[in-house]
Amino acid sequence: MAFELPDLPYAYDSLAPYMSAETLEFHHDKHHNAYVTNGNKLLEGSGLEGKSLEEVVVASHGKNAGLFNNAAQHYNHNHFWNWMKKDGGGNKLPAKLQAAIDSDLGGFDKFKADFVAAGLTQFGSGWCWIAVKDGKLEIMKTPNGENPLIHGAKPILGCDVWEHSYYIDYRNARPKYLEAFVDDLINWDYVAEMFESATA
Repeated sequence: MAFELPDLPYAYDSLAPYMSAETLEFHHDKHHNAYVTNGNKLLEGSGLEGKSLEEVVVASHGKNAGLFNNAAQHYNHNHFWNWMKKDGGGNKLPAKLQAAIDSDLGGFDKFKADFVAAGLTQFGSGWCWIAVKDGKLEIMKTPNGENPLIHGAKPILGCDVWEHSYYIDYRNARPKYLEAFVDDLINWDYVAEMFESATA
């Protein structure tokens, strides 16, 4: 199944001032598009052509580094665009998700502190996550394009801490970017949808 670049689910300027149109144009149109283009080239002849994107990510890990890097980043970004929305963020969450964050992650404030810390302490490029593992929510961080799928978990929220995700808007202030992501950008309805399917 060939990879395709999805359209953004909002206008380029919708997430301003927390994420600028310029960042989205570079990040989506150039970086994500490159993962799609390179991933499709590497998919040819890999023996994984008929598999779902999730299956390609898991099957290529540790066996085909080039394909894994591009397929995993394609998967991560497909969800990343949907994990954000205009007037998003804050601590008003769907009830079932809020209950899980309270019981598994110690409540919203502790989740926020731990999620931001995971993003800050991910040295170099990578991601911070909430994932479902063994039926419970966990905060995780991964280097480069890795994601929770290869660690036996299902991601329900991820934040990209590669510099191209924030450098235009925040320069080297990764903490400000992570705080803005939680306070002003997260699409909690999409997180709740992923939570439902991860725990079904």
